[in-house]
Amino acid sequence: MKRNIPQEILSLKALQEFTPARIAIGRVGTSIPLKQSLAFKLAHAHARDAVYSELDISNLTDLLKLRGLAVLHLQSRVGYREQYLQRPDLGRRLSEESIDLLQGYHTETDIAIIIVDGLSATAVNKNSLGLLDVLIPQLTAAGFKLAPISLVEQGRVAIGDDIGHGLNARLSLILIGERPGLSSADSLGVYLTYGPKPGLTDEARNCVSNIRPGGLSYTKAAKKIFYLISEAFKRKSSGVMLKDNAGLLES
Repeated sequence: MKRNIPQEILSLKALQEFTPARIAIGRVGTSIPLKQSLAFKLAHAHARDAVYSELDISNLTDLLKLRGLAVLHLQSRVGYREQYLQRPDLGRRLSEESIDLLQGYHTETDIAIIIVDGLSATAVNKNSLGLLDVLIPQLTAAGFKLAPISLVEQGRVAIGDDIGHGLNARLSLILIGERPGLSSADSLGVYLTYGPKPGLTDEARNCVSNIRPGGLSYTKAAKKIFYLISEAFKRKSSGVMLKDNAGLLES
């Protein structure tokens, strides 16, 4: 017997080509099909796993050093993962040991690149080096002086303020694992802040989000980030005072 598919479902199915969102998945009675139900549960499991994933410090360190980049290992004030999830404030500040480690860096630099696990170390392990391989050559070719790369465990976005300030950098660039979604457990976010210092809030930052093979490509993300960094240095500001007009300039 030929199944009659409602016209509204047929029209929505064409959109599946453009998005991984769960649209036009059909139904069985008052529920969704078994295949779609199992796929949802699997995606939910991937998202939970990403939240508890760990930064691959050893591998990232080795690969960064192979690229000729100096590396610092830093830690927030969080002691364990459950505390990280329950106390976001502790993830925004460096531990005392890490603060002491930065005391020896007095030479002014332009950009401090900071790699933070965030809510998905999986995203960082998969995507951070691919993005930096495109971005760093653009930054060095433009004459920007880079501080050592910071690898940070149990950190939140605002920890970049402590680190950028401690490294005497004019701008901090944080690569961090974003909160996992049910279609993207490996999404990398990048936040930049001009004039980083303790106590800043989110209106001082610009964000480029959803960087991953299934989202914003490394090449497009690096282009957008480089534009924002260049504009931040021109205007000596970031956040709400810095708009992304790159698309307007190209049109």
